[in-house]
Amino acid sequence: MFVFGDLIIAIAKIVDTLLEIYKWVIIIAALISWVNPDPYNPIVRFLHAVTEPVFRPIRRIIGYRLGPVDISPMVVILGIMFVKYFIIQSLIEVAYKLKGGIAL
Repeated sequence: MFVFGDLIIAIAKIVDTLLEIYKWVIIIAALISWVNPDPYNPIVRFLHAVTEPVFRPIRRIIGYRLGPVDISPMVVILGIMFVKYFIIQSLIEVAYKLKGGIAL
């Protein structure tokens, strides 16, 4: 069980890091959308390709905009925070208990 606990901790920390990177990608995409970006810019195309598949279902559920503000990035960031602070943290605590140690 000692190795299994370490494996769970490693996977949880990798997922945590990937979610943090994606959160910053969302923030950058939202900031760039405030100005009129060049749609042929490779960075803008990359940000659009990475974020739109996640934003699209949220926009369908809650509507595209709430007044003049597109709130789909905020909803995604709240979802990321939920996963990071509840699910991943709980997974790490379970892994430490499997190892027989104290959770950090």
